[in-house]
Amino acid sequence: MLANREDKPFNKRDFVAPVFCNSCFFVTLTQFRIPLNVIKEPTPTMTLPVLMLPFVAIVIGLIVLVWSADKFVYGAASLAQSLGMSTLMIGLTIVALGTSAPEIMVSIISSIGGSPTLAIGNALGSNIANIGLVLGVTTLVCALPTQSRLLRKELPLLLLVTVGAIALLANQEFTALDGSLLLVGLALFIIWLIMNSKSGGDISSESSTGIVDSTDNGQSEDQNSLSTGKSIFWFLFALALLLCSSKMLVWGAIEIALELGIDEVIIGLTIVAIGTSLPELAASIISALKGHHDLAIGNVIGSNILNLLAVMPFPGLLAAGPINAEIFWRDGLTVMGLTAVLALFLYTSAKKGKLNRFHGVSFLCIYCGYLWVLYQASATTGI
Repeated sequence: MLANREDKPFNKRDFVAPVFCNSCFFVTLTQFRIPLNVIKEPTPTMTLPVLMLPFVAIVIGLIVLVWSADKFVYGAASLAQSLGMSTLMIGLTIVALGTSAPEIMVSIISSIGGSPTLAIGNALGSNIANIGLVLGVTTLVCALPTQSRLLRKELPLLLLVTVGAIALLANQEFTALDGSLLLVGLALFIIWLIMNSKSGGDISSESSTGIVDSTDNGQSEDQNSLSTGKSIFWFLFALALLLCSSKMLVWGAIEIALELGIDEVIIGLTIVAIGTSLPELAASIISALKGHHDLAIGNVIGSNILNLLAVMPFPGLLAAGPINAEIFWRDGLTVMGLTAVLALFLYTSAKKGKLNRFHGVSFLCIYCGYLWVLYQASATTGI
C-alpha cells in the first residue's frame, strides 16, 4: 500500500489495514486509543507551532512517566508490606494485572468487533515485548537477583502456560473450547496463588539464595508507615498516571515523526510498539533501581501469564474462527522461543543468582531481530 501511495490520495484507513496484518504492533494503536486523524499525510514543510504541542507532550509525558513509575512502585511495595505479602507475589498479581489491564480491554473490544487476530496478537506481542524489551532494558540498567522459588514454581508455571496456549493455535483456528480451556487455566492460576499465599510460600527472602533485599532501611520504614488505604491510593493513582503519560508521550512522538515524513510502518514498529510497553518498562526499571528486584521480575512473569490466560480467551469466546498462519508460526513460536531463552538464562545463572547485562543484550537482540522480521514481511507484501 505504501508502495503506490503517490498514485492515489492518502486514506487514513490505509495505515490501519496493513498494520492489522502484523497484529503484534498494530494493537498499540488501539491500546493507546490513538485517533485516526493522528495518521495524516506528512507535510513537506514543518513549522514551529505545529511541532510545539507534540514536543511539549513528549516532555510532560516523560516527566510524568518517570514520576508516576516511581510512585507506582512505591505504592506496590508499600501494599505488599501492608498485606504481609512479598514483592514477588505483588508483582505476579496486582502489578501484573494493573499493567495488563489495557491489553485485556483491547482484547474484549477487538473480539466484540470481530477481530480475533488483533486480540490474539495483542497477547503475543505484549509477551514478546515484556521479555525482549522490558526485561532486556531492565537488566542493562541493573542486574536482577533471582530467588530459588522463582526457578521452582513461577518459571515452570510460565513455561507450562506458554506451551499450552501456543499449542492451541497450531491448527490455525481459535474456538470457544480453546478460550474456555484458557479460562480454566486462569482459575487454576488464581487458586494456586491463593494457596501459595496462605501457605507462606511467598516469603520474600530465602536463605537458600543468599540474596539480601537491597532496599535501604529508611525506605522500608517509610513504606511501613503507610496504611493499606494510602498504599492502594498511591498504587491506583500512579497506575492511571503511568498509562496516561505513556499515551501522551507516544502521541507526541508519532506527530513529530509524521511531520518529519517518517514511514508509517517504521512508526508502528518502533515508536508505537515500544510505547505500548512503556508502563511495564518504567515500572520494572524503577523497581530494579529501588531494590525491589522481585517486583520487576514478578511483573514480567505475572503479566505474561495473565496475557495468555486472561487476554487470549476472549477471541475464542466472542469471535471464534480461523486465524492468520503467521500468528502461530511467527509470533507464537517467538513467544515460546523467548520464554525458553529466559528459562535457560535463569537456570544457567542460578549459581550466581542474578540476570546480568549479557542476558539483557541477548534479550534486546532477539527483540530487534523480531522487529526486523516484521519489517521485512511488511516490505515483502508491499505494505
